[in-house]
Amino acid sequence: MSKAKPLSLYVPEPQCRPGETPDFSGFIVPKAGAVRRPDIDVAPAEIHDLAYSIIRVLNREGEAVGPWAEQLSDEEALEGLRNMMKVRAYDARLLMAQRQGKTSFYMQSLGEEAIACAFQKALKPGDMNFPTYRQQGLLITSGYPIVDMMNQVYSNARDPMAGRQLPVMYSSKKHGFFTISGNLATQFVQAVGWAMASAIKGDTKIAAGWIGDGATAESDFYAAMVFASTYHAPVVLNVVNNQWAISTFQGIARGDAPTFASRGLGFGMPSLRVDGNDYLAVYAVSKWAIDRARSGHGPTLIEHVTYRAGAHSTSDDPSAYRPKDEVTAWPLGDPVERLKAYLIKKGAWSEERHAQAKAQIESEMVQFQKEAEAIGTLHSGSGPSVREMFEDVYKETPIHLKRQRQEAGV
Repeated sequence: MSKAKPLSLYVPEPQCRPGETPDFSGFIVPKAGAVRRPDIDVAPAEIHDLAYSIIRVLNREGEAVGPWAEQLSDEEALEGLRNMMKVRAYDARLLMAQRQGKTSFYMQSLGEEAIACAFQKALKPGDMNFPTYRQQGLLITSGYPIVDMMNQVYSNARDPMAGRQLPVMYSSKKHGFFTISGNLATQFVQAVGWAMASAIKGDTKIAAGWIGDGATAESDFYAAMVFASTYHAPVVLNVVNNQWAISTFQGIARGDAPTFASRGLGFGMPSLRVDGNDYLAVYAVSKWAIDRARSGHGPTLIEHVTYRAGAHSTSDDPSAYRPKDEVTAWPLGDPVERLKAYLIKKGAWSEERHAQAKAQIESEMVQFQKEAEAIGTLHSGSGPSVREMFEDVYKETPIHLKRQRQEAGV
């Protein structure tokens, strides 16, 4: 009897490592406008191809082309541009604040601004997002006070979370932003449950779940997919594929599947891939999926293809696991620059007006920051009251907490 060959495991490897030349030659970018746009009541089996391509609207000349174009007016596109610029300016100020020791932690959405900002514009008041920690654009686009966001990052006396959440884990029921959880993938299941409850009540509000490419390997991702597809929940399930789950590249979670969107096909769910750095494409695809859910046609899985231009968080050094200039080689470009080029091409914007808007937005962020820091930062000024630690936890405070509060003298 011949001796059996020892078994071995296959461990996927990224295309390039630090010190090497970034290589996206295997990343296929379809021509803008080439992907068809089906009706919202289409049968999932008829659009399997959309899980493997990438829906794009903006071409390299800054023109909006194809069946997914012409969704937004110039005024609406300009609003989207300003919202993305606000998110980027906000991130820059708070990243600097963390480096100065004014807060303990921060996470940017650099390079991903179009996804949250465009998606939020497609929602209606009352709809609920179940986000991860990189969708601050949802709040800023919905009009949530930026000073309140900064107050939470600083954990000062006006922190809306009273110091009981990590700096970037915002929450606002009024603005359709469910409390962020530090446990990855839990929000996907919660979004489906909320959407099912809305349908059971006969309401008209839909839910949106958010997850990163790495967290799709969590069991909650699949539990959410089962319930959403089985009960035709009115929910849009978003996978933000920014290529990196901290220091782990997307191939680990994706495995041999060609795309993350293709995961939805096994559940009989419409699954689409969109250029996450194309504001117009993200809006059009989001609106399609949201309208489908609200019209009673069930859930949609969207893979937003983008690139995390910055570090995972202020605790991360991406130069340790990817080439420093990889972001410049990313073939889908910068979402802010692409929408700017589109508006300039149409004659609705100019380099001069863009520079003025950028300066104005950055000035506003400085003023917001001064207002928040006047209240307090992590190590200075006034912080949340100790008594708030005992409030809003139980409907009826248990006896042991009453004793602890008395011992604390608050």
